[in-house]
Amino acid sequence: GLPTIYQREHTILNLRLLFGDQLSTQLSSLCDLNSQEDWICLFEVREEATVVKHHKKKLAFIFAAMRHFAAELSAQGYQVHYSRLDDPDNTGSFFGELQRKVKQLKPDKIILTAPSEYRVEQEVDTWAKQLGVEVEKREDSRFLATRSTFRSWAENRKQLRMEFFYREMRREYGILMDEDQPTGGQWNYDSENRKRPPADHNKPETYIGTPDTVTKDAIALVEREFGDHFGDLQPFHYAVNRSQAMQALEQFIDKRLSKFGDYQDAMLSSDPWMYHSHIGLYLNCGLLLPLECIQKVEQAYHSGAVPLNAAEGFIRQILGWREFVRGIYWLYMPEYSKCNALEAKRALPALYWGAPTKMNCMHQCVRNTIENAYAHHIQRLMVLGNFALLAGLDPEEVNEWYLIVYADAYEWVERPNVSGMVLFADGGKLASKPYAASGAYINKMSDYCKKCQYKVSKKNGPDACPFNYLYWDFLMRNRNHLGRNPRLGMPYRTLDKMTAEKTSAVQSDASRFLTAMDAGDSV
Repeated sequence: GLPTIYQREHTILNLRLLFGDQLSTQLSSLCDLNSQEDWICLFEVREEATVVKHHKKKLAFIFAAMRHFAAELSAQGYQVHYSRLDDPDNTGSFFGELQRKVKQLKPDKIILTAPSEYRVEQEVDTWAKQLGVEVEKREDSRFLATRSTFRSWAENRKQLRMEFFYREMRREYGILMDEDQPTGGQWNYDSENRKRPPADHNKPETYIGTPDTVTKDAIALVEREFGDHFGDLQPFHYAVNRSQAMQALEQFIDKRLSKFGDYQDAMLSSDPWMYHSHIGLYLNCGLLLPLECIQKVEQAYHSGAVPLNAAEGFIRQILGWREFVRGIYWLYMPEYSKCNALEAKRALPALYWGAPTKMNCMHQCVRNTIENAYAHHIQRLMVLGNFALLAGLDPEEVNEWYLIVYADAYEWVERPNVSGMVLFADGGKLASKPYAASGAYINKMSDYCKKCQYKVSKKNGPDACPFNYLYWDFLMRNRNHLGRNPRLGMPYRTLDKMTAEKTSAVQSDASRFLTAMDAGDSV
């Protein structure tokens, strides 16, 4: 037979492996691609679809986006190998599929962009030895701060706060800056972003795509292979390729961005989308790039199409928050995945999976999640997350739930948001205080309380809003962990003024409610 180098002395064949959340031609692993010699490989693998039982709509979205991306690369003349999940020879794992291609192509080198998850990176780091092929791992240039940039910024700081990191990123990229000062004289317009929606709120349109044959095939695959997973598969209207994702972004800027600033924290039963962009899932899998989104919004502000509080609020989410949580993730993993500073141990109740609940806010937010694999950030933080915090739910179970149910959830973004922001399980590495709130906050920012079986105005008793007594019970239970937190001084002073009768009523209401919930009763 031919020697293994068969006529290939003059060229190097690279196998360029892309993960399912790396669907961008701008990837570092593709920047020096030789279209004649190199092969691009994408694998659909059961292992990744079931590492947690992802929402059906999330799986359909990722498979459809991967298939469209592979087809676009082929159309541009690149050599692409694509493993479909239902190929008879599919081994079901990244490593198994890679091993098959290495045997077939005998590449000189495997080139990839660093994976976004710690677990996958640990595996990637064993491949060179296992396969006997050089593996070149490159920085993920889609992010605006490298891991080492963030580590340097974090060094020698007592506390890491997003606000200060965000200011440095604004300066570095020259976003909304007038020379060395922030445009408008202020860095942050968050205080202007908390208005209730008007009664005559006109539903702004969100992007609605029509599934083509490729997407319909991906939907059918998910129904067939993962039919027992959580969530509704239909109707499916997400963008699945770059041009559709750009359309979704432009539609947001044209139709919703001008009001996004004012109403980004508002919640309405009739409208799961509100003024949000719904582009997190496109950003996190590579169909959109962060800097292009930021620059388009900055441009909309400079052209007078949107007010400053809207542009800044949106930009802060991407340039500040998104980059900051990724920095936190890589700085503290793997220890971060074990943190449970408040020693919360309660099992996740069935109402998170759609079991009946009398709490209308929880019902609405879970329903949106089931239907859309989406809920906006205040629903995630101040309703679903706030309840998990107040009820003392186990961080591992809560983290797994968030990772399963949202189409934009990957561990790098989900875990710091949940363990840090939602549950304060990291003891304050990410946020300076727990985001705990009573029913009054939910009533102020939504219309949920109007149609609830509980009364938000009542503080105690069987028909009182559970958030009201759970809030005080949470502060009592966690006093040894939180009592010295300077940002909780006011609520603890209020607690200290309560009569023994009042605190006893709080504890008895909380105990009754949580016992019933643990028993599987509808609460």
